[in-house]
Amino acid sequence: MDINYRDTHDFTKEELENLFLSVDWSSGHFPKKLVVAMKNFHTVYSAYDGDKLVGMICVMDDGIMNAYVHYLLVNPEYHGQTIGRTLVAKVKEKYKDYLRIAVIAYDNEMHFYKDCGFEKSEDASPMFITSLWT
Repeated sequence: MDINYRDTHDFTKEELENLFLSVDWSSGHFPKKLVVAMKNFHTVYSAYDGDKLVGMICVMDDGIMNAYVHYLLVNPEYHGQTIGRTLVAKVKEKYKDYLRIAVIAYDNEMHFYKDCGFEKSEDASPMFITSLWT
């Protein structure tokens, strides 16, 4: 497989629905909203296998100090091919002069983020007001 990485904010609702549901994320049930959300993120890098969207990372930032990785997902059929690590590396390079890059990691994904250089906070916990179930 030859994975092609792109810097784009334009996706079809079908592409986003397929990718998000491949990892069982409830936001995949709202593909029209995802299309708009992708246009509003400051940074979006995606991974394609031919014409198939197989991974993406989306980042919000304040323009100078803080960047927040909101989405990082890779279709499970493509796990183990360093797609996630490559997407994180692209974000780390783009935001290398920022003071903080933050991510909220699910417990079963902590090892991946630690391997990418993130550290768990000892004095902070994520909090949400949400209608999503995953």
